[in-house]
Amino acid sequence: MSKKWVESVGKGIEADHSDRVRRALSDGAAARSALQASWCRSMDLHGLDPAEQGRTATLTDIEMREVCQAMEPLTCAAQSALDRLYLAVGGAGCCVLLTNGQGVAVDRRSADVDDETFRRWGLWQGAVWSEAVEGTNGIGTCLAEHRPLTIHKDQHFHTRNIRLSCSTAPVHDHLGRLAGALDVSTARADLTEGFVGLIAAAVTEAARSIEAQAFRQAFPRARIVLAGDPERSASALLAVDRHDLVVGATHAARMALGITDARIAGQLPAEDALGLAPSGAEAELIDAERGVVRRALARSSGNVSAAARSLGVSRATLHRKLIRLNPHS
Repeated sequence: MSKKWVESVGKGIEADHSDRVRRALSDGAAARSALQASWCRSMDLHGLDPAEQGRTATLTDIEMREVCQAMEPLTCAAQSALDRLYLAVGGAGCCVLLTNGQGVAVDRRSADVDDETFRRWGLWQGAVWSEAVEGTNGIGTCLAEHRPLTIHKDQHFHTRNIRLSCSTAPVHDHLGRLAGALDVSTARADLTEGFVGLIAAAVTEAARSIEAQAFRQAFPRARIVLAGDPERSASALLAVDRHDLVVGATHAARMALGITDARIAGQLPAEDALGLAPSGAEAELIDAERGVVRRALARSSGNVSAAARSLGVSRATLHRKLIRLNPHS
């Protein structure tokens, strides 16, 4: 099979792609498929043309400096995870991208020998991969739908992107808000379904690692508590202060435990957030704490403020302890 024949086939596929997208949308299939719903947004909401052959939009240097400055805490937290992910997939001709919440690539990893190719594809710092700009694509559609996904070759909206396969996962900041996306993209023609699945799993795991690291950096003085089964979600974390109040929760923990900003602001005890029922050694510790509080109250003749001062806690903290330690009183 000659290279010229392969190239002619590729051009034929590209010529048919925009017609296939239009036919799918004219058939009213958008309601039956998440992919075609994204194609519909690309065409009807964002006014894009699948046949458009222009280059990927790129920010100016000034705009890029502002984006990088705003993303700096998350980018710093992501470095180790980006390196590990690149070590896992870079040798297979893949590019690793970290974007902000608007789909702008702020950091990347790829082999030097592949840089020219990836720059030509728009897989470079400053490139804008939002769905509003590029139509259906891994990064933009992940951010639009707030879920991990893979957009494989001709699932892309723009014809110019149909040689790419992109696996992407959302990344949340320390407040549980969508802050960006982690993506692995490649233009390899010999990708198997199994390899794509492995890439997608590695991307999701790396994204959760970035979230956990960013969370720990945001709450350096708090005690970090795993909120759930570590085999299911090692990124479901709570930050707990010295009064055993929740001061932060990752996105995974918020989803698992129903934690909101309002509950945190209302001084949420970690025990309540976790729904713990004391037993065994924990029950013994609670009994010991109850004895300390009772002795402090006895020495202060029942004066809660004086007892709190003797224990080195605030009156409000002691009041919460009294409620927790004597739930039926």
